[in-house]
Order: sequence, then structure tokens, then C-alpha cells
Amino acid sequence: MKINEKGKSLAMKAAVVSAVYLYAIMPRMLSRKKLEKRDFRAHYYAHRGLHQNGTPHPENSLPAIRRAVEAGYGIEFDIQVTKDGVPVVFHDFTLWRMCGQKGRVIDYTLEELEKFRLLDCGEKIPTLKEVLRVVDGKVPLIIEMKVEYMDLRVCRAANQLLREYQGEYCIESFNPLVLLWYRKNRPDVMRGQLSDGFIHQKEFRTPSKLAPGLFLQFLATNFVTRPDFVAYNFHYQGNLSRRLWRRLFRGKSAAWTVRSEEELKKARPHFDAYIFDSFIPPEFPGKKIHGSRKNEDPAD
Repeated sequence: MKINEKGKSLAMKAAVVSAVYLYAIMPRMLSRKKLEKRDFRAHYYAHRGLHQNGTPHPENSLPAIRRAVEAGYGIEFDIQVTKDGVPVVFHDFTLWRMCGQKGRVIDYTLEELEKFRLLDCGEKIPTLKEVLRVVDGKVPLIIEMKVEYMDLRVCRAANQLLREYQGEYCIESFNPLVLLWYRKNRPDVMRGQLSDGFIHQKEFRTPSKLAPGLFLQFLATNFVTRPDFVAYNFHYQGNLSRRLWRRLFRGKSAAWTVRSEEELKKARPHFDAYIFDSFIPPEFPGKKIHGSRKNEDPAD
């Protein structure tokens, strides 16, 4: 009797833990149908534009954005704010790799940043306003909000421009606070949680970063942000939470960053959209993805 009672108690605890876990990783469920028309419209999104560093169209530059638009690919790019609060398109928090300058983007005003050049190619750091003018609704956008810690100025600054933008776009971020801001202030905008295999990275094995890394890796912050999609490092597509997200909850999933046809073949069965770099995907870029689950890997 005692053994049976102990077994029942353990089973009950396991059931509770499982229910809490599944609740924690759920996507947005309420009002979900209202966003169906704003689902990923294209299979492929050019990572930081259709770029090639070392040429006249480096990453996150206006020429790279134009090339992607002309080719018909969706575009994924990064934004952050300047010292005077202007949203600009730039990936790194620091300027050294792309501009050979010390300091961070947020340390400079827009006027100061405009004096710098991207990899000495003659192109300046573009503003979000300039990029939106070039795209002009011709292709869908995935906009990554770059936020360190709790500074959410980029959300407010970008929203002032995006509220008037007529094209299709969604936002994503590694920082759950960005998604929470959008959940509260722009619930009509499709939002995505970026994630990675953080515990496989040495920097996240320190005590201060281990817990946040685990929470993000296993999508445990979803219970407060309720994202519409997950953008995951495709090398870690086997993550249990990501698989349950897509398999059980039918949540949308984007793969980053796919850099060859071979990698695309590996990622294809497990994702709905692909953020690509360093090669040109073989299929027509604007192909619809709705109904693509018929090719889904049963193990996913």
C-alpha cells in the first residue's frame, strides 16, 4: 500500500510539473486567428539583407536591402537606437568590426554615426526610416530588436515609424522584455522569441548567466511573453521545448542562420521559414509556406 501511495504521489507530481512546463512554453493562443494572415509569407529571409561583406553591399546596408528586394526575398535585419534615440539598422552593439571605431552605437548621435563607413566601402549606417522607404512593402520583414538589459527605447522609437508602415513585418528579439513590451503595447504585431543552444556556449556556463540561458534555451520565458513564433539556431533544432512548441502547439518556427544548401536540407523538415546567408536558396523566394507541414519529419 505504501509503495502504491508513493507511486501515485510521484505520478501526481510529475503530472503537475509537466502541465506547468507545457503551460510555460505555450505560444499566444488567444486572438491567434487574427494573426494568421500575417503569418510568414515567404520561405526565405535574407540575413541582414542580401549582403556580401567586402563588396559594395555589406550587411545591413541599403545596397544589401535593395538586392534582397529586387530578388524577391524577405529580409531579416537588426535595429538599435543612437544616443539621440534614432533607430538605425546595425547588428553589433559595438562599432569596431563593421566601422573600425571604438564604442557602441548608443554612444553616438545619428549625426556622428553618419561620418562612419561600413567596412570602408563608402556606405553609412542606414536608419530604419531609410530601410523602410527602400523596402516600401515589396517584401516581408523580420526585424530583430537589439536590446541590452532593460533599455527598451528601441521599441518605442521603432514603433513610431512602424505604426505608419504599410508593409508586412514582424519583430523578434533575444530579450524577452522586448516581446513583453509588444504584448502590452502592440498586440496586433506578430512577435518572435529568438533562442539558441546557450548552455553549449562557454560564456553561459558562469553562475550569473546559466539560469537565464537555460530559461531562454528551453523557451521558459514564453509564459509571460506568449510569442507567435520562435526563431531558433537550427543546429539545435532537437531542443525538446522547440519540438513541443511546433509539434504539440503548432507554433511557427524560423531557422537561423542557414548558410548552404546542405544546411537547408537539414533544417527544412523542422522549420517554417529560413533566415539564410552566404548562398542563394534554390527555390523561388516568394513561395508560400502554408500547408508545408505535409513534408514534416514525423520525429519533429
